[in-house]
Amino acid sequence: MADTVSWRPKAGEIPTDPGVYRWRDEAGRVLYVGKAKNLRARLSNYFAPLPTLHERTRRMVLTARSVEWTTVGSEIEALQLEYTWIKEFDPPFNVKFRDDKSYPYMAITLGEESPRVMVTRNRKIKGAKYFGPYPKIWAVHDTIDLMIKVFPIRTCSDSSYKKAMQTGKPCFPGQIGKCGGPCSQKVTIAEHRAIVEEFVRFMGSYDRKVITTLRQRMGAAADAMDYEQAAKYRDQVGALEAVLEKSAVVLRDSVDLDLFGVAEDELAAAVQLFSVRGGRIRGVRGWVVDKELDISTGDLVEQIVQGQYATSDDVPREVVVPELPEDAEALQQWLSERRGGRGTKLSTAQRGDRAGLARTAAQNAAQALMLYKTKRSADYTTRSAALADIQDALGMTEAPLRMECYDISHLQGTNVVASMVVFEDGLPRKDQYRRYTIAETTDDTDSMYQVLSRRLARLDEDASVPDVPDATSEDVVEGTKPTKRFAYRPQLLIVDGGQPQVQAAKRAMDEAGVHDIALVGIAKRLEELWLPDDDFPVIMPRNSEALFLIQRIRDEAHRFAITHQRTRRKRDVRSQLSEIPGLGPTRVNALLKHFGSVARLREATAEQIAEVNGVGPATAAAVVTKLAQTPRSAPEASAPESSAPESSAPEASTPEASAPDVSATGATDAGVAADVAGPDRASRPAVPTGPVRVPAVSHDGPSRPR
Repeated sequence: MADTVSWRPKAGEIPTDPGVYRWRDEAGRVLYVGKAKNLRARLSNYFAPLPTLHERTRRMVLTARSVEWTTVGSEIEALQLEYTWIKEFDPPFNVKFRDDKSYPYMAITLGEESPRVMVTRNRKIKGAKYFGPYPKIWAVHDTIDLMIKVFPIRTCSDSSYKKAMQTGKPCFPGQIGKCGGPCSQKVTIAEHRAIVEEFVRFMGSYDRKVITTLRQRMGAAADAMDYEQAAKYRDQVGALEAVLEKSAVVLRDSVDLDLFGVAEDELAAAVQLFSVRGGRIRGVRGWVVDKELDISTGDLVEQIVQGQYATSDDVPREVVVPELPEDAEALQQWLSERRGGRGTKLSTAQRGDRAGLARTAAQNAAQALMLYKTKRSADYTTRSAALADIQDALGMTEAPLRMECYDISHLQGTNVVASMVVFEDGLPRKDQYRRYTIAETTDDTDSMYQVLSRRLARLDEDASVPDVPDATSEDVVEGTKPTKRFAYRPQLLIVDGGQPQVQAAKRAMDEAGVHDIALVGIAKRLEELWLPDDDFPVIMPRNSEALFLIQRIRDEAHRFAITHQRTRRKRDVRSQLSEIPGLGPTRVNALLKHFGSVARLREATAEQIAEVNGVGPATAAAVVTKLAQTPRSAPEASAPESSAPESSAPEASTPEASAPDVSATGATDAGVAADVAGPDRASRPAVPTGPVRVPAVSHDGPSRPR
């Protein structure tokens, strides 16, 4: 293979100025739009030797037939032109924003003669002032109902308002006291406009001075013995206090910022945006980004921020992102211009309340990414298409209705375990999961060989065994229903790893005489598929449902293996402590609960251990001696479990009755709603749909320990 494409322009032809470049295919379609401070330096990276490029970058370069560029005067101009061309050409290799959910907003129609407050999902009402987005529509209605008790502005429709003004009869909301517009004949248009401005001012700042003023008026009315008026002021104070309570206080009252949380993998990224105004979370929005090329987190953040504010004038004083892009100064200048030249700070959260909020956003983003992948595998039509694509990509004679995936997990070479997860018709069969304990092994490939040998030895076994509760799950499982053990032969075996793991699995299959089951390995770094005895990997298109399904199987196998290993490590330390005379299960639990982790228990002195209820000085000294004799694992300082090895019979394996969670990361929602967009396949641009083969890259070697 040539080092690079034959049509590469000469280096001297490419300027060194800032600019924007476009890659085109043979039909003239724009494939990718990018910008650079130095066009020659940036484009030279694409024309590096092809085997050194990331596989998706290499695919784009091989698909293209030309590249063109336009120089500009500054980085900020390059930023603006890049966005303009991305919106114009919709290049398939640029990131794609998925957000098929329209969020509810509170809108005040300031452009009308008599403004009204309304709930809408339309962000294009001329002259309207928006607040939100709100995660749920009922949250907007609740806020409006409370606010109009204090600021009685119009809520009726335009037709009702026009009819009321013509007939002189108030609209229905005005008759029941839920609309204080001019049609109610209580205020003039000018007075109503002043109330609307107060409404907008409070919603924009949450200024408690309004509440203080109302309290003063309530006191004055009470002193004047006008108790009816004082009661109205009291109700208004209560309504505003309720509005403030609905908005979580996270920062100081003077803080206005937008904070982005991002969770990403090789193919997609989930984004969570928290809008903080007056120190309170005023809006939450989430969406998903599909990635075609391998871009850095900083570049991804730049495109996310630019896409968010390109058509919006609601730019806050500060934008907090997980990582600053390379040209952060140009992006900050662009944001300031979008804010009318008033200045916007682009920063990351380093410590304090901002860092805490950033962690919450990142947790929500991780959960959203997991849900996005799950949704893509939940639809029957999508699953069927994914199975058919896997069949075509791997050259199978039939679709893999049953797939088994294997993963090895260990901690610094100790407590080596393996997992087998089963997917049937594209969905997990958790009652068919198996765990394997590996007593002795040399490396990951030997572990994979042992596991596959044990599995294939039971390939056609049809014994009935009762359900066994999962030791890692909190669910209660009744053991009355028998299950068929390995009764259904798989069509595809998947191993987590590259060529070395695949070859180890192939050796086990050859020794077992199994030749009618397909085998493939998935290498995590480039998400490439390796077939036995094949020098080139199979590269699935980034937007392929088949690749998403295989990724989900691999992640589930990894999650299940990690869970099993952690359970064994926890059981190991309990068994070691229970060997000490005077320590039973109750006192062992008390010790672990008191110190919180094995690492802290190791660091404790005998005097500190003796402070635990029921543990005397002699027993405490025995605990210190026992733990000192046990080898310490490297990650133990940050892990709550021990990693002391425990030998086990080679055939120890149990089914998983109910897995805790399909997520490999275990990220949890921290209390803020995460609205996740589902896939919108109809809107996807045309990109190569079939798998392609590319030369092997030299970095693939034996698997790294994890």
